[in-house]
Amino acid sequence: MNKPIAFPLDQPELSFVASGDALVRRSVLPSGVRILTERVPGARSVTMGYWVAVGSRDEVPAESAHDGVATHPASLGSTHFLEHLLFKGTPTRSALDIAIAFDSVGGEHNAATAKEYTCYYAKVRDQDLPMAIEVMSDMLTSSVIDPDEFETERGVILEELAMAEDDPSDVAQERFFEGVLGDHPLGRPIGGNPETIRSASREAVVAHYRANYRPNDLVITAAGSLDHDDLVAQVQRTLEAAGWDLSVEATPVPRRSTSPALITQGKPLQVIERPIEQANIMVGVPGIVATDERRVVQTVMNSILGGGMSSRLFQEIREKRGLAYSVFSFASSYSDAGAFGLFAGTSPKKAPEVAELLIGEFHKLAEHGVTADELSRARGQLAGGSALALEDTDTRMSRLGKSEISSGEFVDYDAALELLDAVTVERVQELAQELAAGKLSVVSVGQADEAALSRILAQG
Repeated sequence: MNKPIAFPLDQPELSFVASGDALVRRSVLPSGVRILTERVPGARSVTMGYWVAVGSRDEVPAESAHDGVATHPASLGSTHFLEHLLFKGTPTRSALDIAIAFDSVGGEHNAATAKEYTCYYAKVRDQDLPMAIEVMSDMLTSSVIDPDEFETERGVILEELAMAEDDPSDVAQERFFEGVLGDHPLGRPIGGNPETIRSASREAVVAHYRANYRPNDLVITAAGSLDHDDLVAQVQRTLEAAGWDLSVEATPVPRRSTSPALITQGKPLQVIERPIEQANIMVGVPGIVATDERRVVQTVMNSILGGGMSSRLFQEIREKRGLAYSVFSFASSYSDAGAFGLFAGTSPKKAPEVAELLIGEFHKLAEHGVTADELSRARGQLAGGSALALEDTDTRMSRLGKSEISSGEFVDYDAALELLDAVTVERVQELAQELAAGKLSVVSVGQADEAALSRILAQG
C-alpha cells in the first residue's frame, strides 16, 4: 500500500493489507461505534484502546458548561477527573477487581487524557483478549463514580499535579503552550490545575460522562494477534450486556474542523523562579495543524534542527559548547493549531546565552536552509525510527486511533516513506521561514536573568 487510505464516517466496512502483510479492517456499526483492527503476523499479544474524542480543550468554566458554548459540555478538570474515575469501579467490579483482572494475566492497563481525546488502553496475551474487552467495556459504560471514591481520587489527582509541579520541564511545557497559544483552549494544561480540581463537582463529571461516552462517540482500536469478526462480536456483546442499546442507529460524531484558528499570543516571556540547579529554557512559535500536507516537512525540519545527536542544536549547544545535557526541538500539531518549540536545560548563568543560541539556530535554518546531506540523514532517521516503532503493537493501536479520530485517513509505512522521499531542501526552508516569522515565546523555569532574556526576546 503506497497511498493514504480515507476513513469515511459513512462507510460501514473497509479492509486492506498494510505493509508487512498486516490486515487492517474497520467496521462502523449502525449505532455509530467504530472498531478498527490490525492483525499483525507473528504477534502473540494484543494492544487495545477505547477512545473518546474529547480532551482538555473541550472543557469550559463550570458556570458556562451548559450554555451552548462548548460542543462537549465539560467543566474544567472533568476530563482528567473522569479518566481516573473509570478505574474506580462499576456495579459488578470494584477497583481492586479491575486491577486483579489484568495483574493476574501479566497484562497492562492505563489511560491518557490528551488535549483532543481520552484513551483507555490495555495490552494482554492474545488468549486474554476476551477478558480485556469485557473489563474495559464495563469500565467505559458503567462507572458508578462513587461519591467517596470521587473525593479520594480528588486527592490523588492533586498529588499528581503536585508531582508535575515539582518537575521543571513539565512546568516549562505547560507555560510554553500558554505563551504560544494564548487563550486558545489548546493552551490550557491537560490535567487541569489545583483550583479546578478542588472546585470540580461530582455532578459536573457525571454530566460530562453522560454527554460524551455514548456509542457514536466511541472508537475502539486493537492491534496484534486477533480476529476482527470475533473482536467485533465480543465488543457488541459486552457493550449490550452493560446496557448500551446498539440497535439505535446513529451517525459517528463529526471530526473536528481543521481550519487553522486565529491565535493570539499569550505572555511572550515567562520567568518562573525555582530554587533548582538548572534553568529550563523553552522557546517557540505557533506551528501547523495536524492535517497540514507539510506535516512531514515539519518532521524532517525538526529532525535536522533538534531531533537527534547529529542535529544542529545538539551539536552546537552540547557537543561544541558543553552548555547543556538535554537539548532538543519538538513539534505539536492539533486539529486547528500547533506549536513548534526548542528546549535546553542549562546552568542559570548560561541561560541567556543558551536562549540566544536556540533562537539563533532556528533562524539560521530559516535563513540559510538545510543541506542535502542533512536531508538524507533525516530521512534515514525517520524511516528507521518508524520501522522500529511499528515492531510494537502499542504503536499500531495508537496509529489506528489517531487516524480515525484526528486525520480521517490511514498513512501506512510505505505511504509514509513516499511522502518522506518527496521532501526537498526547498520545502524545508520555506516552512522554516514561515514558522520563524511567527511571534516568539520564551519560558524559563529555575534561576535566570529576566532582563537579559527580555532583551534577547526583543531581538529575536
